[in-house]
Amino acid sequence: MEFGAILALSVLIGALVILVAVAVGRQKGELSEQNEQKKDTDAPVEENAVKAPSKKQKQQQRPRKERPQQHTFTHQLLSSVLKSHSGNVTCLDFSSNGKYLASCADDRTIRIWSTKDFLERDHKSLRANIEFDNATFVRFSPDSRAFITWLSNGETIRIYKMIKKEDGTFNFKAAPEDFPQKHKGIVINIGIAETGKFIMSASVDTTIVIWDLKGDVLATINTNQMTNSHVAISPCGRFVASCGFTPDVKVWEVCFGKSGEFKEVARAFDLKGHSAGVYSFDFSNDSRRMVTVSKDGTWKLWNTDVEYKKQQDPYLLRTVPCQVSEGSRIALSPDGRVVAISNGCDIAMYNANTGELEKEFHSVHSEEITNLKFDINNRFLVSSGDRAIRVFHNVTGYRAAIQDMQIMLKKASNEGMRQRLLQQIVDAQTALDTVFNAPKN
Repeated sequence: MEFGAILALSVLIGALVILVAVAVGRQKGELSEQNEQKKDTDAPVEENAVKAPSKKQKQQQRPRKERPQQHTFTHQLLSSVLKSHSGNVTCLDFSSNGKYLASCADDRTIRIWSTKDFLERDHKSLRANIEFDNATFVRFSPDSRAFITWLSNGETIRIYKMIKKEDGTFNFKAAPEDFPQKHKGIVINIGIAETGKFIMSASVDTTIVIWDLKGDVLATINTNQMTNSHVAISPCGRFVASCGFTPDVKVWEVCFGKSGEFKEVARAFDLKGHSAGVYSFDFSNDSRRMVTVSKDGTWKLWNTDVEYKKQQDPYLLRTVPCQVSEGSRIALSPDGRVVAISNGCDIAMYNANTGELEKEFHSVHSEEITNLKFDINNRFLVSSGDRAIRVFHNVTGYRAAIQDMQIMLKKASNEGMRQRLLQQIVDAQTALDTVFNAPKN
């Protein structure tokens, strides 16, 4: 009995020893595995190996914002695509001498392009950096030697001088002081009069401010249109016009004395005829014609060459149905022969003399079109709506010019006039033929 008890106790002790050994072995195995993982983590990373970030590092790392793919658009009438901006283009403006196109974007830059390069394969530009801010609008001065900008964060106007260097390029020098802050609402446009006498800024809250070139306020206008959708200075430099929630366009004259002193802002005339709010408007280069596009689904052409001081109203020349959407833009070619209208990402081009729809371009940009501009020589139409600027041949303008000159040729009273018209017709037809026969890049 005593021997059996001892044997049982020995078996029990042996079992306990085995269990303890197994437990210790497992613990050693786990520690060994953890040490191996630590060794792998602490080991130097080979040239092609990727080090896994820790949990803390993952929290500190910001997700990389992927750059959106450049929108592709092709068309026979597309002359060129200007691509240097890394952000969405917010404004376009041609210089009055026809040599330059200015563009600004939300990448904190303004770029100056040479219009003579529009037909070339490469399109270089000069860059002006906007430190710690974005320029949402840019406008050339009348002499094409400076430009003004609206600063998004600073909410003010800044003037830059363009200093020409020996190699033909420019340095850009900002004025010592910006204009004071005066607007409470979001600014929707700025401009500088071709006369060089005043600068305009306008906000969505129906306010228009008229400044002198030093940044002093000359006058403030309340448009009383509930909201402003577009405001601009006429190319002649005499008028400021606005449109918005109401179905009319209001036009004021900014008056100066004979010695150049500011006198007043006087109401000139209204464009009345739309049945809903007006999205946008534009002038011909001589300010004798205006076009408007409205929420009512029409665009209208007006003769504004009237004696408004004698209460003569502008003449409505044409009403044409069109496709529109919130934010539609309209542009009138400088010679008054072509109307371009944006509808979302699409562009339609009309003959202004006949109202006929001649060209449509679909999905021109990846986002809604924000700018439509004709160059001063009526050769190109430019648009923006994403990071690229697209330049189109104005073939509608060439055709309209040929039609007009053929009519004038029939009425020519002397041989000299006939010969000039014949030569102009040949030149326009040659330009038209060149566009369609040009090799594609």
